[in-house]
Amino acid sequence: GRDRRLRRRGRRGGHGTPPRRHPDLDGVEVHVVPALEASADDVLAADGYLLGTPANFGYMSGALKHFFDSTFLQVGGALDDSGGAGEGGGGSTAKRPYGLWVHGRYDVTGAVRAVGSIVQALDWRQAAETLEVVGDVDDAALEAATELGGTLAALLS
Repeated sequence: GRDRRLRRRGRRGGHGTPPRRHPDLDGVEVHVVPALEASADDVLAADGYLLGTPANFGYMSGALKHFFDSTFLQVGGALDDSGGAGEGGGGSTAKRPYGLWVHGRYDVTGAVRAVGSIVQALDWRQAAETLEVVGDVDDAALEAATELGGTLAALLS
């Protein structure tokens, strides 16, 4: 429910759907792939990424973790000597922009930190400040999600 509304608004910003269609976004195609269905081929084919997750018990959703677990090495992620996420890998998706929204009831800090360490190891570039929504998803949060999607799309156009 609440997170689906954030996802739709982020997608709307990327599309520039009427009445907010911006002429600079005409060449941007948005493909929505649920985290549990996304493959390394999907990641490799994309020019940028809008990631979103609820914060569950202070961590990203299991679906987003599965996405990273199943694609990380195939798309250029780097591991350190301990097997954890290393510094930017310089792989085939390095330097691509991403945006992130996280929604939690009480706290999103752990989820934001976890995603941040993974995208750092992928060497992706943050397109805009992370949208952190704590508590109810209100109109301001929905507008911020639209802006996040639009900012990412503008970087790709």
